[in-house]
Amino acid sequence: MSELVVFVLDDPQKCDQVINAWLSQGVTGVTILNSMGLANLADCDIHPMRDDLPLFPGLGSLMRSREECHRTLMAVIPDGFDIEALVAATEAIIGVLDEPETGILFVIPIGRVWGLRHKQD
Repeated sequence: MSELVVFVLDDPQKCDQVINAWLSQGVTGVTILNSMGLANLADCDIHPMRDDLPLFPGLGSLMRSREECHRTLMAVIPDGFDIEALVAATEAIIGVLDEPETGILFVIPIGRVWGLRHKQD
């Protein structure tokens, strides 16, 4: 049965490294979302981000923009995929997931999937 791997990464700076590790493990595609958890509301600027950046932004408006607190990565993996190797590759970059400020990774079974591409050797 295919599965959906969801990983909420605490450190957005490590996102590219995690994606590259997942691709090297055989993941064929990753969806990345900006996300923020309730635990970080005090640490983040909770004002909504502007999606209508002016054509010629002033320095003040650039300084007010903020980095999202997390990245949520999602990938559908096929039956028989080595999820333990994927977790190990992830932890090699971010540290042990049981430690604080690393992230949370979980897997959800998927009954049926269409359009999943298998890794080409």
